[in-house]
Amino acid sequence: QVQLVESGGGLVQAGGSLRLSCAASVRTFSNYAMGWFRQAPGKEREFVASISWSGGLTYYTDSVQGRFTISRDNAKSTVYLQMNNLKPEDTAVYSCAADRTGLGGSRYSGYDYWGQGTQVTVSS
Repeated sequence: QVQLVESGGGLVQAGGSLRLSCAASVRTFSNYAMGWFRQAPGKEREFVASISWSGGLTYYTDSVQGRFTISRDNAKSTVYLQMNNLKPEDTAVYSCAADRTGLGGSRYSGYDYWGQGTQVTVSS
């Protein structure tokens, strides 16, 4: 069983930055690909970014490309999402997820474990 705990959310003005963290309680963290998803009120869950087990492959949804950066520290069993130039449309609950295959990707069904999420609110 893998437990994921997100932190770093909050309220920020448009144009500001936040860094989300997701700490995993598993010894074999380096075997897992990790992803970030978000869900805004009244909308479906949306893929944001993913990173492979080694960190060598990253994927982003088009709307965050160039503004968000996903990274990982396997020694700390933690994945990060650096979010710059935030926009009001980025407002959502952000959740991290772990994929046992190590590949990641944008498919919600490809992930095996989920965190509870952290709220990000961007004011205009």
